[in-house]
Amino acid sequence: MAPEKEEETGRPCAGYRHGPPWVFNGSALYQLHLVKASTARAFVPRDLRLVEAFGYTLGGMFLARYHDSPAGAFDELVVIAGTVWNPPTSCAWAARVLVNSVEACRHGRKEVGLPSHVATFSKTEASALGDDPLAKPNGFLSVLGIGSTVPKQENRREIEISETKGSSTKHLCNISMPLTGSHKHHKWMGPAIRMSLPSFSGQTEDHPDLLKYSCKVECRVRPVKPARIWNPRTSEPQECSDGKINSVGSNVLADSDAQSQSISVLLSKPIFALEFSSLRMHVDAPKIVVPQCKKKEVGYSST
Repeated sequence: MAPEKEEETGRPCAGYRHGPPWVFNGSALYQLHLVKASTARAFVPRDLRLVEAFGYTLGGMFLARYHDSPAGAFDELVVIAGTVWNPPTSCAWAARVLVNSVEACRHGRKEVGLPSHVATFSKTEASALGDDPLAKPNGFLSVLGIGSTVPKQENRREIEISETKGSSTKHLCNISMPLTGSHKHHKWMGPAIRMSLPSFSGQTEDHPDLLKYSCKVECRVRPVKPARIWNPRTSEPQECSDGKINSVGSNVLADSDAQSQSISVLLSKPIFALEFSSLRMHVDAPKIVVPQCKKKEVGYSST
């Protein structure tokens, strides 16, 4: 699906003028990974503390297909670098956002302070070479009350994602995920839930301030086998890759380095994945927040 031609006007498209909140309907795969802290720190601003243990943080990806949104139908891949802490809240930090809609890209950059980029999502369906084994019991999913037994998958959807900039295109990654929606033995779509996914954004060229916004999600959710992700430079899927350390922080990370580090996040070790069907997501307008360390500096200087 080729991205639309970019408009020169700085005004938001008609669909986004009806929010906030902005409403998105579709389906998604929410997959959490163990990301090396050294990789995640390349994206996280110095003012925020990375939530980590034993050298790892919780990151991953949010891969969505919206059939109805302010920008119409489009695909989105949010690469989550890790989890950051700014008391009293911990939130996800996006390393990179890829969409095949110029309008959605512009909105993400100008209105939400996200590192959004235009990309193409080429999809094919193929039969797997063999059945995948049942997943091992997952204590975290058991706590949620949704179980952890994943049925065998025979067919998969292959997605090639390429980032576009002007007339140039760079192949970023391949994602292979179970194709489950059309099979009769997958009638159970999981329980209906409501939850909030808070995120930080900002500290970009368009939004130098730290921002916080919330995605209120209504959907049916069930565990699925994690998607396989690999880089086009390799012939086989890989689970882990080390990222180079950039100690100066995300606000000066060159775009080529950010793209490379985003691939490292995607290739990190997956923990589990959740399929969101009948997804309805309300995205609130972001609000400016002050990092906790700056609050302490102001409090100290005022005394």
